[in-house]
Amino acid sequence: MPHYKEYFILPADPEEVYAALTFKPTIELWTRSPAVFEAKPDTEFSLWDESIVGKNLEFDPGKMIRQQWYFGEESVASIVTIKMHPHKKGTSLEINHQNIPEEAFEEIVDGWKTVYMQSLKEFYEEE
Repeated sequence: MPHYKEYFILPADPEEVYAALTFKPTIELWTRSPAVFEAKPDTEFSLWDESIVGKNLEFDPGKMIRQQWYFGEESVASIVTIKMHPHKKGTSLEINHQNIPEEAFEEIVDGWKTVYMQSLKEFYEEE
């Protein structure tokens, strides 16, 4: 199963980016849709009207989020690790998505770039 890894620069410090990714009211602001999210391991979440669903696995405040994203009945877990690194322009956000189902790969990579990250960038530009 293919993997996707990329870095994005956001104009906010890592703690702010972490909060935007883990605080339900803020998630709903930048996604502009209802979310189900609790920043605790072993809790299920959904974003963008259940376009993304999964389970939260691990949190390291201000540094890292690890999740399992669900893709039907896949036998291998699809794991997303989001790391926040300090950067001179704010935060370097590292996305590492492992075990993406082959048939969903292009759509998932496009979604990371044009929906997920674009929404976050617009959120910070509007502040």
